[in-house]
Amino acid sequence: MSNQIGANVPLIDHHCHGVVPKNLTAEQFEDLMSEAFAPAPAGTSHWDKPLALSIRRWCAPKLDLPKFAAPEDYLARRQELGAVEVNKRFLRAAGFEILLVDSGNRPEELCSVEELGVIADVPTREVVRMESVAERVAKTSGVTATGYADAFEAALRASLHNNVVGLKTVVAYRSTLAIDYAPPSAGEVARAAGDWLAEVEQTGAARITDQVLERHLLWTGANIAREKSYPMQFHIGIGDPDIELNKVDPSRLTPFIREAEAWQFPITLLHCYPFHRHAGLMAENFPYVYFDVGFVQNWSGPSYQRIMDEALELVPFTKQLYSSDAFGLSELYYLGAMRFRTSVARALGRWIDDDELPATEAERIIDLIGRTNARRIYSFV
Repeated sequence: MSNQIGANVPLIDHHCHGVVPKNLTAEQFEDLMSEAFAPAPAGTSHWDKPLALSIRRWCAPKLDLPKFAAPEDYLARRQELGAVEVNKRFLRAAGFEILLVDSGNRPEELCSVEELGVIADVPTREVVRMESVAERVAKTSGVTATGYADAFEAALRASLHNNVVGLKTVVAYRSTLAIDYAPPSAGEVARAAGDWLAEVEQTGAARITDQVLERHLLWTGANIAREKSYPMQFHIGIGDPDIELNKVDPSRLTPFIREAEAWQFPITLLHCYPFHRHAGLMAENFPYVYFDVGFVQNWSGPSYQRIMDEALELVPFTKQLYSSDAFGLSELYYLGAMRFRTSVARALGRWIDDDELPATEAERIIDLIGRTNARRIYSFV
């Protein structure tokens, strides 16, 4: 029974990235299987981790290989088929209805939002990463400290073309979530912008990390989200070595959420592990908060079921979303969709077996989480 629940529900992946459109070397493939900034320690390999085990088990057959194919055989077959065919196989096998793509992370390495839609053969929409816009502004000739705030807002608004459906912030990476969320004054923004612009001019690199500038970014984005009924996505929890894990618990967002809730735009907490239980409670407590468990179901390999069981403990079925957070490797799209369908179906199947859920309602619940909730809060027209 459980393996049939939701099997045919097309998913809306509300948070993902592009795929690498060219063939990958062994080293490049391993890099994309890791959140680290460095190769595996000498004498070891990223193939010895739960994610790699899932790739060998579930992705190898999609490339006409036996399950648990050796890494070298898997990579050789990937090269033989070529990136175009590999990406097409995995993205089209995942069963998507639409993809909402964060286009701001290392775009020079990945296909575009439009190209991803062609590969997957489904519509794509864009989610604008606000920090990327701010960093472009900081590198623009003629921007002054006192003019930065207006320049950022103008650039952010200019990025909101007809295909955009939401905003995204990685404040968790840049200043952490352990900050004061009060809107900064114009003077505070100008002083912080002056320091940042001087640094950009000196180094040529632009990376927004100042708490004042991040607070300004958040409230500028919140005002636009209110106007346009956009969801605002927040990176939460799991991430690369830039993350200070003890400072990215979603509960630290509570002061911002309390203030922003009056504006009645959706706030979505992305992937959240190991704070997915906290995120579920926040989705229960705040009417405009949503969450997902994202790519951790890929990264955790065979342990993925426990994470979904915990994610379903408290959250209303109308407040959880599906995402893969797939980046670079098309395998992550396929695995994310498969893990989601399997884990929710198993959880609901147990509830049915234990007489805790009518069998007639299971399909509706997986449809809510897999696509209907996203369709309700994002505008696809």
